[in-house]
Amino acid sequence: MTSIPPVRVSWPRACRIIRSIHPPIDLFEDIADPRDWEALASAESKTNPRLWEHLGRLDLVPPDRRVGGAGASLLMAPFVHVSTDRPGRFTDGTYGVYSAGDSEEVAIREVAYHHGRTMAASNEAPGWTSQFRLLINAIDLDLADLREFGKYHHPTDYSASQSLGRDLRAKGANGVVYKSVRSPGGQCAGIFWPNLIPPPVQGDHFDYHWNGKVVDRVRNCRTGEIFAL
Repeated sequence: MTSIPPVRVSWPRACRIIRSIHPPIDLFEDIADPRDWEALASAESKTNPRLWEHLGRLDLVPPDRRVGGAGASLLMAPFVHVSTDRPGRFTDGTYGVYSAGDSEEVAIREVAYHHGRTMAASNEAPGWTSQFRLLINAIDLDLADLREFGKYHHPTDYSASQSLGRDLRAKGANGVVYKSVRSPGGQCAGIFWPNLIPPPVQGDHFDYHWNGKVVDRVRNCRTGEIFAL
């Protein structure tokens, strides 16, 4: 494998956009010790059989890698709600990655592309679609610097980048930094464990407009401003 140099990435405002439909998970927001989560969830599941569906795959995150308290649901979610039906550039869907951009525009454009693929796959009618929300936190980590490695930036073929992500994660890397493929000039980061960054705070909400072929507009729900893609 090509040697990947590390680089310090310091972004005071890393941006991530997710769907707005998911409520906080009380167990993650609680002050309980993350090492006790399985036991607490097992007890509560006796009266709430669907609890494990909401919690996701706790086993994918070792206790010492977990985070709890205010905002923890937003940080834990991409690591416990995973599926091989939803792979990413640096994961085949068997483990989670927290992906973020170095600006709001990068996050908007990255999500617009993937949301458009989802809408096309289900043959959705044109119109304004599901609401999304902006998450903001800071990144200050040594990350594998992939910005000059073109093979990890293919627009649609993630095989090389997924293989690399799996290898780097297994060897203890914090994550990767790479060029945004959907927003020229922007950068993205993929973080391999939730305890490496602080929990995010919520920013604005956005609506995405699907024109039947691509997502072509985004509307800021707070200001009413429409951003053409």
